[in-house]
Amino acid sequence: MTLRYRGRFAPSPTGPLHFGSLVAALASYLQAKAQGGEWLVRIEDIDPPREAAGASDDILRTLEALGFEWDGEIVYQSRRTEAYRAALDRLQTGGALYGCACTRKEISDSSVQGIEGPVYPGTCRAGPAPGRSARALRVHTAGALIEFDDRWQGAIRRDLETEFGDFVVRRADGLFAYQLAVTVDDAAQGISEVVRGADLLESTPRQIHLQNLLGLATPGYAHLPVAVNAQGEKLSKQTAATPVTTKNPLPVLLQALAFLDQAPPAGLGNLGEFWSWAIGNWRPERVSTTRSIVVSVT
Repeated sequence: MTLRYRGRFAPSPTGPLHFGSLVAALASYLQAKAQGGEWLVRIEDIDPPREAAGASDDILRTLEALGFEWDGEIVYQSRRTEAYRAALDRLQTGGALYGCACTRKEISDSSVQGIEGPVYPGTCRAGPAPGRSARALRVHTAGALIEFDDRWQGAIRRDLETEFGDFVVRRADGLFAYQLAVTVDDAAQGISEVVRGADLLESTPRQIHLQNLLGLATPGYAHLPVAVNAQGEKLSKQTAATPVTTKNPLPVLLQALAFLDQAPPAGLGNLGEFWSWAIGNWRPERVSTTRSIVVSVT
């Protein structure tokens, strides 16, 4: 862990910045800046089929227009394939990986339901069936009991083998999996605390497992309530979340601050006043410990 606080905001460029992503950006920014730390931005463009053309630049322009100021250069995951390949090589050398030939349907048909979908039953642990070739790479989870204290979600304890199963680190299409890329990048950037939405809480045990296998430091974790619509759906491109407007940014920033249970005084009239108050009066202990909050913003 770094001596100086270092946080990050790591959006996936699947569409414009929406309210839910703004909340994560704001909380991570205030958590860093209130402690005199650094705030980095990483574009997680590792999944081309899901990306929207121009979304990366659009997200960065929106952040700038809202008054966010990041430290250092923007990191793009699409340019870090060598680092991910090197991590896979280390895992392979350590005997932590195996090839898997199973299809999604086969896994679904032969698995029990876990915390986030089917629990992989270890079908290919001893090697793919005769006549079949490995399509993906999975990491062993046998005996991996992961425990950590989350700033807002409290004590978390997960048995990876029974609750998730051996998970994919290189996909069948050859792309590096999210869990691997995030683990490698958080370590490379010296992130001291990961502030993100509670929808990613269950990714954390898998990332800590990879940190342990790779000999990497484990940062602190702080998972915020997720902004959801009236149907309980996370605000996203898939639920047609409205992009954040930059024409009059103060109201949406104040709404995001209210979502985080901060209480700014009336009369903050411009971005300079907003940021000065928000950084100087950030109280992380006031953030809700629930997993989701319904908002009227869509």
